[in-house]
Formats: sequence, C-alpha cells, structure tokens
Amino acid sequence: MPRSRPTGVAEASAIFDATTAIWTPHRPERAWEKLEGGRAFKLVSEYEPAGDQPTAIADLMAGLEGREQDQVLLGVTGSGKTFTMAQVIERAQRPALILAPNKTLAAQLYGEFRQFFPENAVEYFVSYYDYYQPEAYVPRTDTYIEKESNINEQIDRMRHAATRAILERDDVIIVASVSCIYGIGSVETYTSMTFTVKIGEAMDTQDLIRNLVALHYKRNDATFARGMFRVRGDTVELWPAHLEDRAWRFSFFGDELESITEFDPLTGRKVSEMEAIKIYSNSHYVTPRMTLNQAVDQIKEELKARLAQFREEGKLLEAQRLEQRCGFDMEMMLATGSCAGIENYSRYLTGRRPGEPPPTLFEYIPDNALVFVDESHVTIPQIGGMFRGDFNRKKTLSDYGFRLPSCMDNRPLKFEEWDAMRPQTISVSATPGNWEMQRTGGVFAEQVIRPTGLIDPPVEVRPVQAHGHSQVDDVIAEVKEKAKQNYRSLVTVLTKRMAEDLTEYMHEQGVRVRYMHSDIDTVERIEIIRDLRLGAFDVLVGINLLREGLDIPECGLVAILDADKEGFLRSETSLVQTIGRAARNIDGKVILYADRITGSMERAMAETQRRREKQHAFNLANNITPQSIKSQIKDILDSVYEKDSLTIDPRDPMAWKRGAGGDKRGRGVREDSAPFLGHNIKTVIADLEKQMREAAADLEFETAARLRDEIKRLQETELLIADDPLARQADVSAGVEAKMRESAGKAPAPAGRKNAYRGRRKRGP
Repeated sequence: MPRSRPTGVAEASAIFDATTAIWTPHRPERAWEKLEGGRAFKLVSEYEPAGDQPTAIADLMAGLEGREQDQVLLGVTGSGKTFTMAQVIERAQRPALILAPNKTLAAQLYGEFRQFFPENAVEYFVSYYDYYQPEAYVPRTDTYIEKESNINEQIDRMRHAATRAILERDDVIIVASVSCIYGIGSVETYTSMTFTVKIGEAMDTQDLIRNLVALHYKRNDATFARGMFRVRGDTVELWPAHLEDRAWRFSFFGDELESITEFDPLTGRKVSEMEAIKIYSNSHYVTPRMTLNQAVDQIKEELKARLAQFREEGKLLEAQRLEQRCGFDMEMMLATGSCAGIENYSRYLTGRRPGEPPPTLFEYIPDNALVFVDESHVTIPQIGGMFRGDFNRKKTLSDYGFRLPSCMDNRPLKFEEWDAMRPQTISVSATPGNWEMQRTGGVFAEQVIRPTGLIDPPVEVRPVQAHGHSQVDDVIAEVKEKAKQNYRSLVTVLTKRMAEDLTEYMHEQGVRVRYMHSDIDTVERIEIIRDLRLGAFDVLVGINLLREGLDIPECGLVAILDADKEGFLRSETSLVQTIGRAARNIDGKVILYADRITGSMERAMAETQRRREKQHAFNLANNITPQSIKSQIKDILDSVYEKDSLTIDPRDPMAWKRGAGGDKRGRGVREDSAPFLGHNIKTVIADLEKQMREAAADLEFETAARLRDEIKRLQETELLIADDPLARQADVSAGVEAKMRESAGKAPAPAGRKNAYRGRRKRGP
C-alpha cells in the first residue's frame, strides 16, 4: 500500500487558506474531562481467527501502524469480515466509526458488535426519521410542499447515546449509516452546554431546574418520559436524553446536593448510587442565549439585503413571502430558543463562514479513530451523491423566497470534504470500487477462504436461444429440477415489467414463483423472503435487490437472464455480488444466459474462478471436505464467520428490527429452537404440528394455539400464492386473515378496507 501519509485530520485547522484555496477541516479542541475514560476494548468470542483471517488482520494492523490513510479488505460472503474488523479494533485499541449503506445492514452490524464487545460502548447512529418529506417547491405547478416528518424516539435516544459516548469514553464503536454526513449541532456548543453535578456541591433545586431548562429539558410533574424532569419537594428526577430505562434522582438538603441515585422509572427501584454525573443537552441543536441573539442580528442583515434584491428585481411576492417566514422564525427563536426548521439557520448558529460545511458526526470523533466503510462499493458512491440532490432543492426554495440563501449551508458534506475529514479508513467489500483501489494503489488485504470449507459456486454460460428453446424455457427446467431437491432459485432480470411477465409465465408453467422489486416496501420484502425460505414458493424473480447483505442458505440456483446486456445491472460488481448469493449452499450453481461473453462477464467469471481455486487449495491442504457438512448448513449459518450479512429467520422475520440485529435464532415459534434451514413447506408444517401436540400435552395451551394459527396461516398463504403469484404481499396477508376469520366463525373485516385479493394483472389489448 502507499507508504506516504497524506495530510492528517489531526493537523487540520478551521480556516480557508486563501493562498491555496484548499479547505481544511474544522477540528475542535478536546479539552473536556472524561468521566468514563480509560477503558480498554475487550473482544468476547469463543472463536479464533481462521482461514484468511490471521493474514488479513496482520496486514491491516501493519497498515495502521504504518500510518496509511487508506486500506482495502476484500472479503467474500461468509469469510467473517465483521469478525476481522472486531479483531482489528481490539488490537488497535482505538475508537471506530463503521459506515453501512442502509439502516438494515447498520442494525445487523450493531447487533454483531454488541455481541463481540459487551463491556464496551457500541452505539447506533442513523437517521431518526421513520417518515420524512423534505420542504420543497415545484415552480412549474406552483406547488409548495411543507416539511413533514415522523421522528423515531428510540433512534433519537440512540443518537444522543452515541454522541455522548464518543465525548465521554475511549472504548466506543459507532455503527452509522451515510446520514452521518448531514449536519447536527456544533460539538463546541454541545459540550459547552453540559454541566457536571457532584455530591456535596453547593446547589439548590432552582439552580438545577434553570440549568435543565437551558438544555431543552421539559418539566412535567404528571407524565415522566425521556427528555423530561419532575420536581417533588427537595428531590428532582431527570430522565436523560440518552438513557432508555434508567433515570437520575437528585436529593437536596438545603443548598447542598446530598445524593445522586440511578433508578428504574417504571418501578422506582434503585439501581445504583453515583458520585458525579455529566448532563448533556436534550437536543443536538441547543444554542446559548448570547449566540442566539447574535444569530438573529445576522439573519436580519441577510434578510434586509435579500428583500432589497427581490424588490429591485420586481419580485414582490417572493419578498413578502420571505419577510413573513423569517420574521416569524426570529420571533420564535427569541421567545422559545428554537423554531420549526431552525437547521436552515445553522450557518449563524454555529458561526461558520458562507460555503463552509455544517458540523457533522465527523467533528465529534477523535483524531485517532478508525473508519470502516462496509460494502464500500455501495456506501462511497452514496456519500458523493448526497450533496447534489440537496443543493438543487434548497436553491429552488431560496430563489422563490421560501428560505434565505444561507439555508444552502445546511447540507450534507461534499465528497471532497468527507475525504478531508475522515481519519484512517478501511474499506470492506467483496467487490471494492475504483476509488478505494486507486487510493491504495491497487493493494488490498484479501479474505476469500471460508473456515467452513464452502467454496464459491461454479458459473456456467448458456445461450439465450438454442435448439428452439429460449433462456426462459431453460431456466424453468432448471428451477423445477432444483425444486425437486428442496432448493430455492433466484432469477434476475432487467426491468420491472420483465419480472412481472416472467413471474406470470412461470406460474402458468406450474412453477411456484413470486417477484420482488423496488415497488415493494421493506416489510413486504422481509415477508417474501420468509415465505421463500419456508418453501411457500420455489423461485424469486428480482432485478437488483438480490445482491449484497441478504443471504438465503436454501438457494441452490442463481440464474441471470440477458447477462450480456452491459450496464449497471450487468456490470462486473453486480455480477460478482449476484453470483455470491449461491455461495451459501454446497450444491449452489450460477447460470449466465448470454449470446456473447462481455468484458464484465469475463472479469466476474475470472474473479470467481480465482477464488474457487484458492478455496479449493485451502480445503485440500487442510483436509476439509465441504460436502461432508451438507446436512449441517444450519450450524455454519450460526457461526461467527457467517455474521457479516442479514439472514431473515422465517419464524420471526422482524426480529432483526426489534433487537437491532441481535440474536439470529428464532424467537417467533419456540424460544429454544435451533437455527432455521427451510426445506419445504410440508416439512415445516409437520414440524409445527409436532410442536403443537407437544405443547398441548404439556398443558401449554397458549403456545399450542399460537402454533395452530401459524399452521393455518402457512397453509392459506401457500394456496393464495399458488393461485396468483403476482398478488402483492399485503393482499396475500389480507386474504389469509380473511380466510382465518371465516374459519374461526368471526365476522368479516370492516368495510372500507382494500380488497383482500388483487387478482391477476390484466394484459393490454
């Protein structure tokens, strides 16, 4: 790897250098006292590095010690990339920020790292919006769209916990999505608005109440919730912004703080006594009164100049609109300390110059932190694309008088700014992108050996048309053969229409099939994957969703139609990622349908063959026979080496969401059930019936009733899917519910609901 060290973040000062016109990132002084500092990372695992892991860990550690800014870990699916990252963090003893391409994979990584580091601070930092409609204006139709959002309180708490941990502790791992490049409050303001409370300190209840109100905590003596406090005589109880099921009780004796107690706010049970605590703000956007007054004066100056410009140009409507909006916002800020859309004035509230980026999470992390970019071939392009879309929307709002031009400084980081701000970085992917490889000069640490012995699937190329048969006829024959072996098949096409048409045709040929594309929301996708694993159908047709991060161990065939159509969906990266979906199964294979071998196909097949040869050589050298563990795939799936991706448990498909990616073992049917491997739905139903009878014999009638309902649901789902594979998952669920209500003798669902069953899509004339 390149040995020269680029300009580090630690030396950067908060200026724009006028002579070189190169922006250098702002790095605040970290002079505050850490009440919980000095703890070391401790990795807890029964496994030791195996396969390629020891070599990869040694290479990455050598790069960190050599002060290399960029490294790449090329690791195939199932090789234990997450375990390798955990080993590097423990050996380096440095805080880490792990970037994931979406919330789902971030939740999975968060759960895995919490298992690896139970004694350390593992935090989760993603966008806290369950629903977000940004403010926008469409000039062509004169349509103004007001900002509308729904904040997830649990994720908001976890964001506060993350920023507090990175400022108070040294042993911190933050798992974040790309939304961490969006602005939050200034770290200087956030830390300056904290205060420390110690036993024996001269303070009365009124002093504490004033300080809490300044930090945006709300007093509510009737309802106690996160971000609130209540007063009971000489006792003040506070529920901090970062705690989920703990609160603090401050007891005073006269003008002296007598005790600090941590307790359970639900039961009131005391948990522990504390000597001193530091209280952080209830909002990342907290602002001192003096700064707020200065910001309002600066907003008035910009408003005055902008109104003069609008009136000079004859834009009286825009001038009136802007004056009314900004006047109301300034009144609210002076009266309450905040206003709707206060983030649009972040330039003045944080003291930044025009054009400078807003404060982000990257200003909170220390100079010696590590950054791991998971699935870097997806994550890094996302970082580059965030700024452009945001800028165009804000510019339209500014041009038509809905916002001041300074609102454009409330934005995500540009790619160049992120590149300058990040500490030492390790990009992790099975298919690293061009940017990562260029930064390392083409050098990477490789991890392609699976300690379990599984090797990448063989790849076969077949013509689109041959001997009077098309690729569709051939793939139908293949998926029927795999279905006889109780395996599932994944088929990828190029368009949504092709996916729907192929699904309908395969259904007419007697194949149990469903499709999945971008019109289907996340929850429905999870349910479809669950039904596929259960064996409710044998084939899933998709476009680009069957790639990184989601693995189906029952998949015995991946068929890529029209593989020679060069483009994003048939690029080298896409092909390698899609081929990897069959790598979990010993009998897995991949078929590419093409009339010619394109450059992308050739490179993807060559890379897959290179990995197969290396894996096969390792198996021979270590006397590992993958076929001998065919019946124990379920054990492989539960090993640490497989914990680098999301596997949906069919018995409890939303467990990853409730537990933020924690234990993968099924909890929906039986608490002590083994890791799931689906074979066919009849086998699953027979197993559930056996469990139901056992539960009834043990007088556990509630468990038996739940299992009975699950058996009925599976049977009805299989019937409805067999009748119409194009039905949306929501319609299938509604149909199943209606059938179960009917069989239970209950009244039908209330009128006004959507049809329980959609029916087959009509073809055009």
